[in-house]
Amino acid sequence: MSTKSATTESCQIDFYLLGGPAIDAEQFACRLAMMAWEQRQKIFIVTASDRKAGDLDALLWHHPQGRFLPHATSDDPHSGLAPVNIGTVSVLSPTDVVINLCDVAIPHPKQFERILEIVPHAEDKREKSREKYRSYRNHGITPRTHEISA
Repeated sequence: MSTKSATTESCQIDFYLLGGPAIDAEQFACRLAMMAWEQRQKIFIVTASDRKAGDLDALLWHHPQGRFLPHATSDDPHSGLAPVNIGTVSVLSPTDVVINLCDVAIPHPKQFERILEIVPHAEDKREKSREKYRSYRNHGITPRTHEISA
């Protein structure tokens, strides 16, 4: 596991454009977290609120179906032991992969190896994602985009 320091030159940012309303952003985040965990990476999933973090915590007990992904919310006293942590951007800590489920770009993106942005199908959420894309470009990072279909 190799968590980056603030002196790293850049990070990889990927935007996942969900191709329809049937693809749930939170469930897709669970899939991405599982894939990163299988590669022995430490993951932090950023949510818009503590309530949303709790909702995602509950979802991770059942999704991906038939699998268990060790995780904790950031307010759990043992969260540092879990490979997947969930919380708001205000408690974002050093990690290998950040999965962003909130409407704002991750501050100081070059501190991380990877940032995964999930773009829901709803137009208002897509506009927020366009703003995040521009923010990362302003940091000198050119994100990659991936179309995700059902």
